Amino acid sequence: MFLMELLRLALPALIVAGAMYYVVNRYLDRDYKSRVLDLRMKNSEIILPIRLQAYERIILLLERITPSNLLIRVSGAGLTAAEYHRVLVTEIREEFNHNLSQQVYMTEQAWQMVKRAQEGVINMVNTAYQNMPQDAKGTDLAKRVLEMVLAGEAEPTADAISFLKQEIAQVF
Repeated sequence: MFLMELLRLALPALIVAGAMYYVVNRYLDRDYKSRVLDLRMKNSEIILPIRLQAYERIILLLERITPSNLLIRVSGAGLTAAEYHRVLVTEIREEFNHNLSQQVYMTEQAWQMVKRAQEGVINMVNTAYQNMPQDAKGTDLAKRVLEMVLAGEAEPTADAISFLKQEIAQVF
């Protein structure tokens, strides 16, 4: 009898407590999700411009180390082929190292494309230099690199630039 009376009083209290727990829990979940969404929106307002700037800088890097642009910017006049080779490789590496921090804002795949492009340009310069005679001039090396580009070998940076542009287009 006492047990029945206790159950008759406790059961409605348990039902009300369970319903309150359910309602409060749903409210807190919804509030938490709303706050997380607000935080993500605020972060994207800050991060998106930084990411865009990083992609811009990397595309500028790739344009600067594109063989045709590099050879115009870094003149080989008055240098031997060996000196010009050293200057070109150093310039490519310095440009790359100057922009290393930008990888933080890029996808891993995009960064790997950038690294491959840089390595491809260095390989192209090295290949052109390997076949040069000892007494060759810097301008001869420049001609050889341009001949390699014009011979139909795709510029090593073209694929990376295209990939980065596609990746940025997905953001918008």
